[in-house]
Amino acid sequence: MIPKGCKRLAEVDFPIAMVSKHAAREKSIRHGHPSTLHLWWARRPLASCRAMLLALLLPDPCDPLCPEDFKGKARELLPRVQGKPGPTDEDLRKALLRFIGDFANWDLSSNAQYLEISRGLVKAAHPEETPLVVDPFAGGGSIPLEALRLGCETFASDLNPVACLILKVMLEDIPRHGPKLAEELRRVGAEIKRQAEKELADLYPKDPDGATPIAYLWARTVRCEAPNCGAEIPLVRSFWLCTKASRKRALRYNVLRLKAEPPRVEFEVFEPKAETEVPGFTVTRAKATCVCCGAVLPPDRVREQLRAQRGGADVVFDGQGRRAAGARMLAVVLLKPGEAGRHYRLPVDRDYEAVFRAQAHLARIVDEWERGAKQDPCPVPDEPTPAGGGSGAGRAFSVRKYGMLQWGDLLTARQKVVMVTLAGLVRRAGMSESGRHLAACALSVFGRSCNGNARLRPDSSVAPAFGMQTLPITWTFPETILGGGRSEHFDGAVETVAKAFLGAAIPNGAAGQVEQADATEHPLADESAPVWFTDPPYYDAVPYSDLSDFFFVWIKRALFGHAQFGDPADPMNPLTPKRGEAVQDETKRDNGRAKDRAWFEDKMALAFAEGRRILRKDGVGAVVFAHKTTEGWEALLSGMIGGGWTISGSWPLSTEAASRLRARESAALATSVHLICRPRPDDAPVGDWANVLRELPARVGNWMERLQGEGVRGADLVFACIGPALEIYSRYSKVVDAEEREIPLGGDPEATEPHKRGFLAYVWEVVGRTALEQVLGTAEAKARNSAAGALEEDARLTALFLWTLQSTNGSELKDETEESEDEPEEAEEEEMSRKKKPGFSLIFDVVRRFAQPLGIHLPEWEGRIIETMKGVVRLLPIAERSRQLFGEEGASAVADRIERTPTGQVQLGLFTDSGVEPEVKGRGRGRKKAAANVGDEALRTHREATTLDRVHAAMLLQAGGRTNALRALLEGEQQRGPDFLRLANALSALYPRDSEEKRLLDAMLLAVPR
Repeated sequence: MIPKGCKRLAEVDFPIAMVSKHAAREKSIRHGHPSTLHLWWARRPLASCRAMLLALLLPDPCDPLCPEDFKGKARELLPRVQGKPGPTDEDLRKALLRFIGDFANWDLSSNAQYLEISRGLVKAAHPEETPLVVDPFAGGGSIPLEALRLGCETFASDLNPVACLILKVMLEDIPRHGPKLAEELRRVGAEIKRQAEKELADLYPKDPDGATPIAYLWARTVRCEAPNCGAEIPLVRSFWLCTKASRKRALRYNVLRLKAEPPRVEFEVFEPKAETEVPGFTVTRAKATCVCCGAVLPPDRVREQLRAQRGGADVVFDGQGRRAAGARMLAVVLLKPGEAGRHYRLPVDRDYEAVFRAQAHLARIVDEWERGAKQDPCPVPDEPTPAGGGSGAGRAFSVRKYGMLQWGDLLTARQKVVMVTLAGLVRRAGMSESGRHLAACALSVFGRSCNGNARLRPDSSVAPAFGMQTLPITWTFPETILGGGRSEHFDGAVETVAKAFLGAAIPNGAAGQVEQADATEHPLADESAPVWFTDPPYYDAVPYSDLSDFFFVWIKRALFGHAQFGDPADPMNPLTPKRGEAVQDETKRDNGRAKDRAWFEDKMALAFAEGRRILRKDGVGAVVFAHKTTEGWEALLSGMIGGGWTISGSWPLSTEAASRLRARESAALATSVHLICRPRPDDAPVGDWANVLRELPARVGNWMERLQGEGVRGADLVFACIGPALEIYSRYSKVVDAEEREIPLGGDPEATEPHKRGFLAYVWEVVGRTALEQVLGTAEAKARNSAAGALEEDARLTALFLWTLQSTNGSELKDETEESEDEPEEAEEEEMSRKKKPGFSLIFDVVRRFAQPLGIHLPEWEGRIIETMKGVVRLLPIAERSRQLFGEEGASAVADRIERTPTGQVQLGLFTDSGVEPEVKGRGRGRKKAAANVGDEALRTHREATTLDRVHAAMLLQAGGRTNALRALLEGEQQRGPDFLRLANALSALYPRDSEEKRLLDAMLLAVPR
C-alpha cells in the first residue's frame, strides 16, 4: 500500500481545465452512455469521477515517501500513450497529471491501452491488495463504475431502491454476464413487444388507407364559466405541430355558434406561411382564456375543474360511448406507406372508439384484480403522489394540485393498459433475474414517454417527462405507441438500454458489491476501506425519493417480490424510503422530528462520522459539493470537521449545466468542488488563531490565481477557495485565540470578535478583498467606510456582485429571465413559470457575507442599485435606474441641459423617486475629484451622485442616442479624474458579453475623447 503520510496526487495537483472540458462534453453524449440506462438526477460525469479516483489512488512522485517501485512502473507505462517523462520527479508528476487529463476523455474510457496503463498504475501504487472504494450515496453509480474501470473493488450503497436497481445492473449484472445479457434483453424485449402489440392491437387501429398513427396529441380541457358561454377550453400552450422548415404544420381553430348550445371550437391542420398565422396559447400560468368569448378562467378555477377530472388526462364518455368532456384529441401524427416524413390529421370517431375500448379493457383488469386474492399490488399504481407545500417535493411537483392524487392519474387509460401489460410480460418473461433488471430499466425509459406529462418536440417526436428535476403540469401532451424504434417507444427503449449496457461494460472488469443501506448506518467494518468517495445530497436541491416513485411504482410491479426493492425500515411503505432519506423536506418527519435544515445537517454529520469510521487511518476521502449558499457550506464542513476529517485539497470541476432549472436563483453551481480529506489524527495539535489568520490571505490569494488560470470564475471560484482555507483550519483539533477562546468554523458574520464571528467569515472577507483588488484596485480591496482614494460603496458592491456571477470556462452568464432548453414549454404552473424580473441575482446570504466585511451597507443601496426579495438580491438593470438618475422629466431633458452646460462644468445630481427637478451644478477644475470621496453619511443625507451613478447616466444617454450630451459628460468626467473611466472599463470586463449593459458600456467607451 501507499506508505502512511505519503500524499496522493489529488492533494497536490490536478488537471482542472482538461478534466472540466471532458466532463462538460460528456453531458451531451446520449447514445451508448451509461447514463441512458436509467434516469438518475444530479448524476456526476464519469470523466470527473474517473480522473479524481486516479488522483486519489496514486501517490505524488515528488513526495519523499513515494515508493520507488511505483515511480519505476509509471515511467515504464506512460510512454505507451505519451512521450517519455523527463528525468525528475516533477516531470513524472506532470506526466501522470497529463495521463489523468487525457483518460478523462469518454472516447478513451474503454481504450485497451489506457485501461491497461491505469490499472497498472493503481496496482503499482497498491501492490499488496486491490484497493476498495466505498460510496455510501452511490445514486446513479458514476463513482463506483469508474472504480471498477480502474481495477478497484467497490462497495456501493444507497437507501433508494431505484438507485439500487441501477447500481445492481451496472456493477453486478453487466460485469458478471457480459454482452450475452444485452442480447438476452434484445431477444426477450422483442418478444414482449410482439406479445403486447398482439394483445393490444384493437387499441391502436391503422387508418383505412394503411397509414399508421404513431402519436396522438391531447389537450386537457376546462369549461368557460363566463355567463352565456360555457364553451370548452382546450388548454393549449402551442398550436404548432411541427416547426421544421420543410414540414411546417400547425393547428388553427374556428368557433361554431349553434342555437341553444354553448359555442364550440373546431380545429384544422394547415401549413403556415408565417408564424403570425398560428394562434397564440390558451393557457399560461394556469390561467385559461376562452377562445369563444375571451373570458379568463383564473388558476383556482382551472385547478378545481381539473381536480374533478383527476388531472384531466382521460376522456369522459357518455352512455353511448361518445366523447362528452375531459381530454380532447387535437391531432394524430401518421406515417404513410411509401411517403417520407410525418403527416398530420384531425381525430376521427375510430380514434375515440379505441380510447373507449382502452377504458373498458382497463376496467376489466382492475375488476379481475379486485375479485382475486389481492396479494399483488393493484395493477394500476394507486400509490399517492407527493404532497405539495414546503420544500423538496412541494417545489418539484404541481400535479397534485390538479387532482393527480395517485401515480396512475398521470396516465391516460390506454397508457395504463400498455404499462400494466408490459409490466406483467416482464414479470412473466423467461429471463434470468439480471435480464429482468435490464427489462425493468427499459420499462422505465419507455415510461418517461408513456404518460401525460411528456411533451411534443418541434419535430413532432416525444420529449419524455423529467426534462427537469421536477414534474409539473403539462397542458398538452403526446400519447405514443408501443413500437417505432425510438426511445419514446418500447422497442426503442430496449435498444437504448442495450446500448447503454455496452457503454457501461468494462473490458476485463470485475463485479462490484451493491447493498441497500443508510449512509448513517454503514454495513462495513471499522477501518475497512482505503478510499471513501461520495457525492452527498444537498439539502432540498433534489427530492430523490419523490421523483423516483414515478419509476418505482412500475418497477415493483415488474419485479414483484424482489428482496432489495422496498423500504427496509418500513415494510408497509408502498413507495421508496422517505423517513431516513438524507434530504431536507419539512413535509416529512423522522421519528416525530420534522426533516428540516437542522435535521438534515445532523443526518449528514452522522454520515461523515460513519465514513471516518470505515476509512483506514492511512486512507483518503473525497466529497463532491455544489451548493451556492454559505450556510450550506458551513453545515457540510462542520459535519466533516466534527466527524474527524481534515481537508487536504480542493478542486472545482465543471459538472453542471449552467442553464438548468436549479441553476437559476438556486443553490446550484456550474462546477462541483471536490474536497479531498483525510482522517484527522487523534493527537492533532491545538492551533493558534493569530497564525491561522496570518496564513490565510496568501493561501487563498495563491489559490485564486491558480484557479483563474484554469478558467474557474465567479461563485465557482469563491467556493473552491474554501478547501485550501480549511486546510489551515482543519489540521488542528481546535483553533483558539490568545485568551484560549475557541474559534468556531461558522458564527455571526456581523460580529467583531473572532470567537463569535467564526473562521469562514474571514475566508469570505479575504476572497472578497482579493476579488476587488483584481477588478478595481488595491484601494477598493482595503476600503471600509469609503477610505480615501477608493470608489464608493455602490461601485464596490456592483463590481463584486458581477464578479461573483461570472461563469466558469468562458460560458456566458445568462439573464435570469431566460428559460432552459430542457424546460418543458407546458410547465406553466405559476410557481415555476412566473416571469422573473430582468437583471442578475445572487442569494442574499452570499451578498451579505461579502458586503459586511468590506464596509458595504446593503440597506443604503436597497431600491437604488439592488432589490432584495425572498432571500434573493437582484442587481437592478440599467433601464430601471433612469427615473432615479434623471427624475420625472427624464434623460432627454437632462441631456438638453448638459448640452447647454460649458465643458468641464457638467455635474449630475441624483434624483429621488419623487421626481425632483434635476439640478445641473457647475464646478471648477480645482475640485474635480471631490465627488469621488462622498462619505456614507453624505450618501444617506444628500443622495449625491456617485461615480457609478454617473457611469449609468452616461450609459442611458448612449441608449437614448444623445451623442452631444454624452460627449459633454465624458469630457467633464475626464477633467474630474480617472475614477469614471476606471470603473467603466472594469464593469465592461465584468458584464456578460451578450448583456445590454455590456453593449452600452462598450459603445459609450468608444465615444470617450482621445
